[in-house]
Amino acid sequence: MLRDKILDFYAQLNLSEDVLPEKVRVMNPYQEGNTEVDRLLKEYYTKYYSDTNSRGLILGINPGRLGAGQTGIPFTDTPALREICEIDTQIETKETSSEFVYKLVRAYGGPEIFFNDWFIGAACPLGFLHLNEKGNWINWNYYDEEELFEAVKPFMIAKLKEQIVLCGEPSRAIVWGTGKNLKYLKKINQQEKLFEELISLEHPRFVMQYRRKRVDEYLQKFIEHLKP
Repeated sequence: MLRDKILDFYAQLNLSEDVLPEKVRVMNPYQEGNTEVDRLLKEYYTKYYSDTNSRGLILGINPGRLGAGQTGIPFTDTPALREICEIDTQIETKETSSEFVYKLVRAYGGPEIFFNDWFIGAACPLGFLHLNEKGNWINWNYYDEEELFEAVKPFMIAKLKEQIVLCGEPSRAIVWGTGKNLKYLKKINQQEKLFEELISLEHPRFVMQYRRKRVDEYLQKFIEHLKP
């Protein structure tokens, strides 16, 4: 079952902080002994991935503190779980990117149809926190400093290869993020030849933060690229 392979993928995610730059730490909801995250992962992937079919691969950046950093599921916050996926949870979190993604899921035809076609993964499936000058730990993307990218690149390459296998060896990937996420994935792809094609779409957070009045236009654009 694809479900079991996905759950194994997340259960085995581990990245030593010894390789990271100073003031950066790993955000790993899969290794923190959080039984609620474990339950959500099992229920979610059982619901949508209990088959052996191939999927298209969508690559976000890395988990954010208010989305997958809490629920363990990429681009999925509490409202998405309860209202769209009909999965209740004790976790309370709301994330801007998730709002757009689940508008997309509904416009596509609903979660059963969308997740039968697609697996949402990440360029780097673990997230990061950075200690800023005010002494606060804030979200940090894998590309926010070159030293971090170089430190985690071997991990990223290994996990991209695993996600490709999970999805049935797709020749192309959809990249969410037309700026740095695309730039750095292109660097990796030039080196590793993982995909024949990388197709970039705006990051869901960008759409909701800067193009909210044009959400319907972006939903149509995404569907045109995603519909088989």
